[in-house]
Amino acid sequence: MYTLSQQVLRTDASGMPLEWIDFKEAVRAYHLGQVVFSLGVALYQVRGGCNAITGRRSIIEVNSIIATHGDSHAILKARAHYVPPLNNQALFARDAQLCLYCGERFAARGLSRDHIIPLSMGGTDSWTNVVTACKRCNNHKAGRTPEQSGMELLAVPFTPTHAEYIYLQGKRVLVDQMGFLLAHFPRSSPLHKRLSGLI
Repeated sequence: MYTLSQQVLRTDASGMPLEWIDFKEAVRAYHLGQVVFSLGVALYQVRGGCNAITGRRSIIEVNSIIATHGDSHAILKARAHYVPPLNNQALFARDAQLCLYCGERFAARGLSRDHIIPLSMGGTDSWTNVVTACKRCNNHKAGRTPEQSGMELLAVPFTPTHAEYIYLQGKRVLVDQMGFLLAHFPRSSPLHKRLSGLI
């Protein structure tokens, strides 16, 4: 069994990934009868109180992936025009904790968000104009484009789909959760290649 801090992947009834939830939200969904089906490994058993009449204790077994009754929120996010919010945690995960200029891997504290076309030159704070850069490379590039600073990008930035964004937001993603999410990534997703060695 896993610790109660392990996240559960919640999907809608059709299997479209929605979000990560904690054990309290998962137990609540089971208790309210909202779980349509569950997949993956059993993460933990949560024991409740004893029934005063039968004397039996309630036990809810929580799986790593649970599907719950419909959610219109998922339909909106699944549309092609959905753009997930940009944050450094997801950006650094998208770029595999690598500086996309020098190619070195860093802990989050050694990384920064670099605007390929600087904001001062009309660049935007958007997924396709930002990359992960180590602080040294970002300082060297300063307020210039990669060409102006004599630097070369190692990969093309991209906007993650909703399923990719859910993966990027995950903490300690389990193999079965990863396999499930990968099935929802576009075939052309750069994440397939980056993650191929992880599962």
